[in-house]
Amino acid sequence: MSILSQLSEAISTGTIEVIDLTSPLSSETPILQLPPEFGQTWPFQLELISDCDDAGPGWYWNNFRTGEHTGTHFDAPNHWVTGRDKEDIASVAPNKLLRPAAVIDVTGEVESDVDFMLTVDHVKAWEAEHGPLPDGGWLIVRTGWAPRTYDQDEALGNSETGPHSPGMTAECAKWLAEETPIQGVGVETVGTDGGIAHSFDPAFPCHAFMLGAGKYGITQLKNVDKLPPTGAMIVATPLPIVNGSGSPARVLALVER
Repeated sequence: MSILSQLSEAISTGTIEVIDLTSPLSSETPILQLPPEFGQTWPFQLELISDCDDAGPGWYWNNFRTGEHTGTHFDAPNHWVTGRDKEDIASVAPNKLLRPAAVIDVTGEVESDVDFMLTVDHVKAWEAEHGPLPDGGWLIVRTGWAPRTYDQDEALGNSETGPHSPGMTAECAKWLAEETPIQGVGVETVGTDGGIAHSFDPAFPCHAFMLGAGKYGITQLKNVDKLPPTGAMIVATPLPIVNGSGSPARVLALVER
């Protein structure tokens, strides 16, 4: 039996479970909010074309409008000024859309501090227990944030003092980008940087360092709690938008049971 036949049988029998890590897109999907002096992304919106009516008697379909970085989405390197001359989303190689994952669980730390920032020491401690980060794989940061991502204020951690959500330190982002073999970072939050990352040097360091190094980000993941620390395979499928800086994506995980 070929390898692909074995994979198909394993999925059919449940030996390999397919887990959907994607947050559904709707008009309620939280979006990133920037200060009013900057351009803003559009929330997701369906616009009816026809519904088996005079505009189209035999078919139902819609137009939709939204920003590239809405819902569960894939950040391309050209999204950030540090990677502006690097890949657009249409240029991401197909073999990079199916890659292994390491999952680091920091839910306890986030429960104690919504502004928790992942550090190099956290990742090195994970490696000491589970082995090295996967070459060309994803580092998925499990924060327990996914249940908040169905409400705009909860998703961003909005408060009187501004947004508050977990992320990573500038040192950690630089180290992951420059000294580890991963191809990107995946998170449950709306963006790969924490809510207070605008105050870091550089601002929004996960974007600055990872995308500047030609690496990637995937955001607003759910069901991360169903993934093992090692062994999962991530399937991330952004739309190949020519000159696009990112795209909403269907993200799945294959997990051996």
